[in-house]
Order: sequence, then C-alpha cells, then structure tokens
Amino acid sequence: MKGALIFFLLASPTFAQDKLADTVLAPGCGAEDAKFDVKTLKHQHPVTQPDGEKALVYFIEDDSENDSIFKPTIRAGLDGGWVGATHGSSYFYFSVAPGEHHLCASWQPLEVSEKSRARAVTHLTAEAGHVYYFRVKSHWNRNYGALNIDFAPLDSDEGKLLMSTFSFSTFHPRK
Repeated sequence: MKGALIFFLLASPTFAQDKLADTVLAPGCGAEDAKFDVKTLKHQHPVTQPDGEKALVYFIEDDSENDSIFKPTIRAGLDGGWVGATHGSSYFYFSVAPGEHHLCASWQPLEVSEKSRARAVTHLTAEAGHVYYFRVKSHWNRNYGALNIDFAPLDSDEGKLLMSTFSFSTFHPRK
C-alpha cells in the first residue's frame, strides 16, 4: 500500500506535465480525435455583423498556394475546443465574448489514430462589436512531402475580398 502511494505521488507530476505540455504547445486547440464533416457552398457568401455584446471572428482557409490536388480539412479552435472546420478555399464565422482568446488552426488528421501534422496558434483580444479576420494557409509540396501552416490576422478589406471569392463552409462533428 505504501509503495502504491509513493508511486502515485511521484507519477502525478508526470501526468500533469504531459497535459501541461499539450496545452503549452497548442493553446486554443481541441481534442486531437475530433473530426468534422465539411460541405462548402460555392454560391453563398454570407456576411454578418456582431451583436453589440460580442465580437465576430471570420476563419478563412486559403489554399491558393497549396501545391497539391489534395485539399485539407482545417479545424478552427477557440480556447481549447473546436468551433468548426473548413475545406479548400472556404470560410465560416463564429462569435466570441470580449476578452483574451486563444485560437488554433489544425489539419484534421486523416486517420483516427493519427495526430495532426500541422497546426498553428495565435491569440486575440476581442472587443464587443468588432469584427476580426484570420487566414490559415496550408503549404504542401507533393514532391518533398513538406507540410507547413500559417495562421495570422488579416486586414478587413483583404478578408472581405477572399470571402467574396471563396466558398462558405458548413460542418458538423463526425460521429
């Protein structure tokens, strides 16, 4: 009994470090095994304004420089949970409360047991009534197998321009 107690006390910090390492490495991201089914609507380009008490975030996937026929599904994370996904050059939007938030963009793994090979994070200090635009760009080179992802805020004019030419994403969690 005494040995089990000592093992538990010594092992607890290790388990906590693993969880802490995941949080430190990917703030804003959700559970790795979460997946979305995504449909894109080419002829719909909905744009909305935030209500007075929240901010609005547009998440825009730009695959225009992706050197591949394969277009990834990109998950969008907010404060440790997934809020949606895009596929190909597309976008969607979501509301956030005022304050500091952690955002994540991550390739959706192809296999259930696979970890995401690409992810990027940023933060946002949202103000009520404001609109924010973020672009995620995937870089995949089929000749070298190189994979990279960029995730950064956009100027509102550039965000609106991309949204006018990209598809609107609808999604639901995969069961």
